Amino acid sequence: MKITVICAGKLKERYFAEAVNEYVKRLSRYCTIKIEEVNDGPDMLSEAERMKKRMPEGACVIACEIAGERYSSEGFSKKIESLMAGGNGHIVFLIGGSDGLHESISKMADFKLSFSDMTFPHMLMRVILLEQIYRAFRIMNNEPYHK
Repeated sequence: MKITVICAGKLKERYFAEAVNEYVKRLSRYCTIKIEEVNDGPDMLSEAERMKKRMPEGACVIACEIAGERYSSEGFSKKIESLMAGGNGHIVFLIGGSDGLHESISKMADFKLSFSDMTFPHMLMRVILLEQIYRAFRIMNNEPYHK
């Protein structure tokens, strides 16, 4: 199983980078995970074009957007598990910049995922997403996790 997270912007805050690195390390026992950063700005279309160039062919694409589907942690785990069982060996998550994802790349997604109606800093979304992916694998493997 491969997971790629394509995100706009480079992590500048050490505490976010440390959290991302910790979850990448934890996830390495379950999957191959890669974080692809593209330069953000000057506009959403430019970000989208750079993201498209990093998208592997044939992968299942999940756009992280406020208007997407919501899942419980258990439901998200089942979604990931069903994608894997359905032959999707590579899942790509997209995290846009501070203005979100451009419509052109959002339309390319196989589905959209929302974590809340609230707006989160896109740098923090990396940590939240990785934690939920890690939690999903723990649930899939019947391993303990905090509820």
